[in-house]
Amino acid sequence: MQSSVASLPAGSIHAPAVAKAYALPWFVYAVVFAAACIPIGALWDISWHSTIGRDSFWTPAHIMIYLGGALPGFCCGWVVLKTSFFGTPEERAASVRYLGFHGPLGAWVAIWGSLTMLVSAPFDNWWHDAYGLDVEILSPPHTLLALGMYAVAVGAMLLALSWQNRGAEQTARAASRLFLFAMGVLLVMASIILTEESYPNAQHRRSFYWVCSIYAFYLTIAARASRGRWGATLAAAIYMGIVAGMVWILPLFRARPLLAPIYFQVDHMVPPVFPLLLVAPAFLMDLINQRLGTKRTFISDSVCAMFLGAAFFLIFLVIQWNFSAFLLSKSAENWIFAGGRQWPYFAPPSEWRGRFWGIMSNQWLNWASATLALVLAMVGARLALSVANWMSRVQR
Repeated sequence: MQSSVASLPAGSIHAPAVAKAYALPWFVYAVVFAAACIPIGALWDISWHSTIGRDSFWTPAHIMIYLGGALPGFCCGWVVLKTSFFGTPEERAASVRYLGFHGPLGAWVAIWGSLTMLVSAPFDNWWHDAYGLDVEILSPPHTLLALGMYAVAVGAMLLALSWQNRGAEQTARAASRLFLFAMGVLLVMASIILTEESYPNAQHRRSFYWVCSIYAFYLTIAARASRGRWGATLAAAIYMGIVAGMVWILPLFRARPLLAPIYFQVDHMVPPVFPLLLVAPAFLMDLINQRLGTKRTFISDSVCAMFLGAAFFLIFLVIQWNFSAFLLSKSAENWIFAGGRQWPYFAPPSEWRGRFWGIMSNQWLNWASATLALVLAMVGARLALSVANWMSRVQR
């Protein structure tokens, strides 16, 4: 598919001949909200494994994940067929041709992601039958699944983005909100992939701040590609709302382990870790983009990226460093913050749960590793501005 899109005439994805759109269709809402079911189902599935164990492929969490992947694929497939055989000239002008069919760029990406997710399902089932519980999140079938999940979410984001960029005022505003919702979903997906590096116990380690530079990338895209003034803040708030909702809702349901080894008993669904406080650096990044992001030359974007990356890292470091200490304290052991409740039943209880990791092995953040984290955030922001500038012109 990449080669086909690359072979299109220069500028064809954002050709000025594309007509204004005056009504946001139902399938854009359907694809974006169905894609949101994927990370919600994934958080539920991790909790299921941590609380109950692997009992069947047909758990409600698995069904939610794969429905969240299949429904966007079906909707986008319908859009492609409708545009190819019954589409108006305006609809075809706002589409990308692939294998003789016409459809929006986001629809093609979502279809690919949906097929990849469905292919990963039997692979994942076989893997668990052969090896039992996953020792890590990114097992081979989960890596394939993650690629499909990301593609579905990116497809949903591009679909909303195309309507934002070519819609009339009211349509563009609605599509912009959907675009930011999709960016929040992508942030949740990234946080799931980084779960093993993001426990409160690991939030004083250098590797945590290195991998978290990916959030600077996503937040910069949200700030620049959105039509609104507070794109990064809203995307971060959506991320925090989804994860915090799962933290608060999952423990309301009773459950118990069914698969050995059981090192300690749990009687409710295990919640995920409380979300990272990304909304604080996101707010400052929006302010910086409003002030420095008006000119879009290479030099001005490079300067803007330096400030965006520095703002993300410094604010995130100060807030998350101290918040992680709070999460490990007795004060966080309540329903709101769920401190100390994120451990699976098959993790042996020990004093390591209540302390920071990496102190004795020289893994903590120091001046050298902090400088590298700062540079990574700046580089991520600069790449994001280039991507976002392209996104602001996508109309197909």
